[in-house]
Amino acid sequence: MTMDLRTGLAALALAAGLALPAAPALAEMSEITIARQPSIGHLPLMIMQERRLIETMAEAEGLGEVKVNYATFAGGSNMNDALLSNTIQFAAGGVPPLILLWSKTAGTSNEVKGVAAMNSMPLLMNVNREDIRSIEDFKPGDKIALPSVKVSVQAMVLQMAAAKIWGDENYGKLDPLTVSMSHPDGLAALLAKQEVTAHFTASPAQDMALREPGVHTVLNSFDVMGGPVTFNVVWTTKAFHDDNPKLFDIFRRALAQAVEVVNEDPAEAVQVYLRQAGNATDPELLASILADPQVDYTVEPSGIDKYLDFMRRIGTVKDNGQPWEAMFFE
Repeated sequence: MTMDLRTGLAALALAAGLALPAAPALAEMSEITIARQPSIGHLPLMIMQERRLIETMAEAEGLGEVKVNYATFAGGSNMNDALLSNTIQFAAGGVPPLILLWSKTAGTSNEVKGVAAMNSMPLLMNVNREDIRSIEDFKPGDKIALPSVKVSVQAMVLQMAAAKIWGDENYGKLDPLTVSMSHPDGLAALLAKQEVTAHFTASPAQDMALREPGVHTVLNSFDVMGGPVTFNVVWTTKAFHDDNPKLFDIFRRALAQAVEVVNEDPAEAVQVYLRQAGNATDPELLASILADPQVDYTVEPSGIDKYLDFMRRIGTVKDNGQPWEAMFFE
């Protein structure tokens, strides 16, 4: 074969290769489900839902029509099960459920990481009996309602408080008194004085309880943690993150935009909560919560190491040697 012929064939092969269409990119999901809980801490997700932020961004950025569902869960434990089964694509709740799942799945095909924070706000344990002035006053027959036994942020803060009083070896001293209840159910039980003695919850349930006679606070999470720390975070699977990069990015930007609405237009945020929560919470009470200097809506995590260090110390999770920052997607 002559040099000219070889050169000509090579040119034809190159031209043919260039003429081939590029392999189509894998399509991202056209329907996702986002889980949230019935508290004002999840207000950014409510704003995202009402304003259809993800749907609008997805359409504008070439992903076509994306259906976004929002599901309400009572606590983080059930959400984690739904996330691992791909029933939902984003979970939102307190920090401990994320730590538990990240520690359990790190390095596996089901790896889960945090997406962003949503807020920092104090959590209060309220009681309906005058004789209980601190957690040291609880007796074996008392019941403490919280979102999820042992895994919710409230359960973890209670363990931290117990460890401070009775030592790390007794961190679970009050666990037998705890029962799982949603925020609304726990509030109703506390006020009825029938099923529970105490309710460790979040706003607005904790604020509504304190308006009732005979109810007072015995524990504040910020006192236990030594200052403000992140309350709510959002997490998802690495598989979703890797397979749906545009949707993941859109979610994170939509969340930041919703947080901005809460901070810049709290009056509108209150109205969104009333419409999305579907209850008759006093608008003035909601406004006072958003105006509280201890309440901060932000996507930046803070104090995650305090949760992680405690959970490693008591053996709830194994120490994989990674810093808390490794728990979040970049």
